[in-house]
This record gives sequence, structure tokens and C-alpha cells, in this order.
Amino acid sequence: MIGQYEDDVPLFDEDDSTRKQRSSNIKHPLASFFHLFFRASAILVYLLCEVLSSSFIACMVTIILLLSCDFWTVKNVSGRLMVGLRWWNRVDDDGKSHWVFEARKQGTGRKVPSSAESRIFWLGLVVCPIVWVFFVFSTLFSFKIKWLAVVIMGVVLQWANLYGYVRCKVGGGTNLKNVATSYFGRQFFKQAMNKEEEL
Repeated sequence: MIGQYEDDVPLFDEDDSTRKQRSSNIKHPLASFFHLFFRASAILVYLLCEVLSSSFIACMVTIILLLSCDFWTVKNVSGRLMVGLRWWNRVDDDGKSHWVFEARKQGTGRKVPSSAESRIFWLGLVVCPIVWVFFVFSTLFSFKIKWLAVVIMGVVLQWANLYGYVRCKVGGGTNLKNVATSYFGRQFFKQAMNKEEEL
């Protein structure tokens, strides 16, 4: 099942008319804070774990709790408030699983998400999974295999939210490869047009 989708706002790039319509102040400071707090805290605890505690179990449990709090907060609170997106899974009476991806339509009388909150949301959503992927490789290359389950948990939870929100933004029924090709094609066309104007 697919919800409503925004057709007028691109995923990462905004045109001038959209940028002028959005305000730059943060309307939901608490949601913005917790959107970054849990994910940054999990990364910091992982990096400083051996300094903070000599107990592997205590550090592992703390990191997994922070990652779980982050997953729940981003999926259920900050995505709805900061960018007007939400996703979830439901099981029907026949036992079939249905993924639902929704985006709030921008219309008259509806609040427009602020550009500052949107940047905070997408920056946190994109950067942190990349950091956890880096931790996977550093764990493998440093032979700290006991940490591998923790960093894989970080990758899975962070990438699940990123994937869910990208699907919300571009549309649940569309192919992400086609969207990426279209986006880079538009960027290439804009650069080509700008170079022609300079000549």
C-alpha cells in the first residue's frame, strides 16, 4: 500500500521557488535534538567504550539501547514532525506483510517543513549509516571481531530508516535506481546548460 507523495519537492536539491516558500527556523527543536542525540551518542559510546568502561557487555548493551531509541525516535517522531514523512509495516488478516510509505502533501493550510529541519533530518539520516559502515571495516581490519555484531546492528538499524525515508520521499512504488538516474541526469543537464550560458 502506498500513501500520498510530494511531487513538488526533490529529495536533496531544492529549486528557488521551494526554497523561498520554506522558512529557515527550527519549528521542532526537541525533535531535532533527539534526532541527532541518540545516533551521535551511540557513535560516541562506541568510540570511547574502552575509556568509559572495561566491561564489553555494558558497552554493547548501551550502544544497542541507544541505537534502538534512535530507530524508534526517527521512525515514529522526527520523520513526521521534521519532514512530514512516515513509513511502517502492517500485516493483514491473511498474514501478508505490507509496507506503507507516506509523505504529507504540501497544500494550502498545511505546514511547510522548515529548510533547517529538513537539512538536519537528511544530514543525520545519511551521514550516520556511512559512519557505521566505516566501523564495520575498521572492526574487520583491526580484528576486533567481538564488536562485529554491534556495528552490524548499527548498520542495519541506520540503513533501515534511511531506506524507509528515501522510499517515502521518492514514492513507495518507484524504483530507486530510476530515481537516482533521473536525479543525476537533471544535474548533468543543469551543468551543461550553465556552461552553454557562460560561452
